[in-house]
Amino acid sequence: MRRARRRTWAAALGAAAVALLAAAVPATASAGDRPGVTITTVSNPRPDLVSGTEVLVRVTAPGLAPVRLRVDGRPVDRLTRQADGSFLGLVRGLRPGARHLAADSGGRRAAVTVVDHAASGPVFSGPQQQPFYCETTAFGLAPAGGPACSAPTVVSYQYRTTGGSFLSLADPDARPADLATTKVGGRTVPYVVRVETGTIDRAVYQIAALYDGDDPSPLRRNTSWNQRLIYTFGGGCDGGHHQGNTTGGVLDDLFLSQGYAVASSSLNVLENNCSTIISAEAAMMVKEHFITTYGPVAHTIGWGGSGGSIQQYDIADAYPGILDGIIPGFSFPDPFTVVGVAGDCRLLNRYFAEQGTAFDSAQRQAAAGFLDYDSCQSWDDNYANRLTAADSCNKEIAADDNTAIPTSAIYDPVTNPSGVKCSLAEQYANQFGRDPKTGFVRGLVDNVGVQYGLTALEHGRISPAQFVDLNAKIGGYDAAGQPVAKRSEADPQAVRAAYRDDIVPSGANGLRTTPIIDQRVAIDTAGPLLDIHTSQWSFVMRARLEKTNRTAANQVIIENQYTPDQLAAANAYELGAMDRWLTAVEADHSPRSRQDKVIADKPGDLGDGCYLSAAERIKQPLTYPPTGACGTAYPIGSDPRLQAGVPLAEDVVACALKPVDFSDYPVSFTSAERAELRATFPRGVCDYSRPAAGQESTGGAWLGYGGRSPHRFG
Repeated sequence: MRRARRRTWAAALGAAAVALLAAAVPATASAGDRPGVTITTVSNPRPDLVSGTEVLVRVTAPGLAPVRLRVDGRPVDRLTRQADGSFLGLVRGLRPGARHLAADSGGRRAAVTVVDHAASGPVFSGPQQQPFYCETTAFGLAPAGGPACSAPTVVSYQYRTTGGSFLSLADPDARPADLATTKVGGRTVPYVVRVETGTIDRAVYQIAALYDGDDPSPLRRNTSWNQRLIYTFGGGCDGGHHQGNTTGGVLDDLFLSQGYAVASSSLNVLENNCSTIISAEAAMMVKEHFITTYGPVAHTIGWGGSGGSIQQYDIADAYPGILDGIIPGFSFPDPFTVVGVAGDCRLLNRYFAEQGTAFDSAQRQAAAGFLDYDSCQSWDDNYANRLTAADSCNKEIAADDNTAIPTSAIYDPVTNPSGVKCSLAEQYANQFGRDPKTGFVRGLVDNVGVQYGLTALEHGRISPAQFVDLNAKIGGYDAAGQPVAKRSEADPQAVRAAYRDDIVPSGANGLRTTPIIDQRVAIDTAGPLLDIHTSQWSFVMRARLEKTNRTAANQVIIENQYTPDQLAAANAYELGAMDRWLTAVEADHSPRSRQDKVIADKPGDLGDGCYLSAAERIKQPLTYPPTGACGTAYPIGSDPRLQAGVPLAEDVVACALKPVDFSDYPVSFTSAERAELRATFPRGVCDYSRPAAGQESTGGAWLGYGGRSPHRFG
């Protein structure tokens, strides 16, 4: 029979009371130690950003005097003592607004003001996107209505079979004949998983952890949990306006079998929501709820590929502390840099189609830079529509399907000009603002001064005539994302915001102190859609780290092939290495800076390298262009902007310009070609030796939105 649910009685204390559970045991301190009382919010270290109805609190106090806690003046006297002598308590019954917590012991006192926010958000992302379509039923939850899209939480159970699959389990205390077991901390435990599904921040969240026979409590350690959390992020990139019908995934044997808990939400899938700021908020709130349910977390590891990698890099930099270490796979640096390449590919494809055989296949590849030009075709086919007003909207599949954006609601310039727009930029309306002249969010698309095919010209892969014609006819995009003859020019206000708000991340904020294992899976030539995940992107982020921090020693890149055995080997090794790395940093109490600790405490066996087989991983520095044994096994291509001369960091939204100088080219142009180049670039060509136009230092981490300009949380 299932043991009694331990948190059930606590709910009876009621919303008016604040429940801090278990016995009141005096705190202790060493002789002669005279520190003061401290009170910290464990579930969210930023007390001004708390959400939901609960917050987990830790109180420390010297001496043997009793410890007391008050909430808005009401005495609370139930605390649980921890192994380190501190006390934990779960504050319940919060409502949006400020709440004053005060602790005292032996005449010493500490206080903190908690600012609570609704569980439906927002907390720091600013006004929420409207309209917003709910998809709770896709997860088995009750139907929900907008704008909050909230539904009652559901707890279910799964078990792992001896055959290696997860199956539903109606009674978690049942023991099916094919129930597998696993080991956590040296103990063999039944492989039964508790899965919690609910709604937070307008997203559907999921939490999975091994079930130890009791309901979870933040004040009692789950004996089947290793005190670590994996937060998963899903791929893609699209313009939002709906809840989404997938999360980053939580039923993962690699994680659960070792005792990790796993969490994610539908707004942590970039295909559902391409705002890394909204994703950061959702991750913060879901993690906060996890801690008030299960208790303190030793560390949180980010996991996910493609768009999932973007979220890890960008959240770790702009909102440090949500993720302690990250393992981005198939990595990209940020949405706008990569979708900009998708836009370049659409323009190149249109040009080459119009020119017929003027460029042969090798010359097209040389202009695009990829190992195979098919990567450019895949970018055009699958992601260039993120620049358009509505072509990527998650349209309903059938007339009776109400789980996506109704066709009747979608923007049309003639029949529905005020309809839902789904471009990538629409997800950043709170950061970039809306252009009153066009009605669209101010854009970052820019190719003024960009010399397409410059590297191909310099290496004799294309002729001067081809170079001139390509750049004269490449064109750009209008405000609605449609190709036009005129080149694109980014909105200066959006450009400044992109740098200030770390939307084009520099690595100057949280990334400089974040352990990173970049899993570079070689799928550059793997076929449609997969082949957009080209390997140079790992080195783009490395270049940003080196440019900003003068070191990228906290980033490790490991290459592996896209085969089941190498994926399994790499996943297992990288997860274990990251856990060891974070554990070492947490145990380092030296006076070194956090950045120095992260670099110094990296495990000795961990470093750049590649898998030559599932059983053979070699350790060697990885470079761009590639060298050594890994360079032979893992060739790396380029992309259209790198081929146009942009530095490897690819952090240039709009370039500084200089006059066309024909002495810069290793070729000769005819007088007609010179005239056409000058006409193509009347304001000049990109000068990458100077800072980019509008580039400024980041405004710092933890920016919030809602007023006329972003504000920074303390």
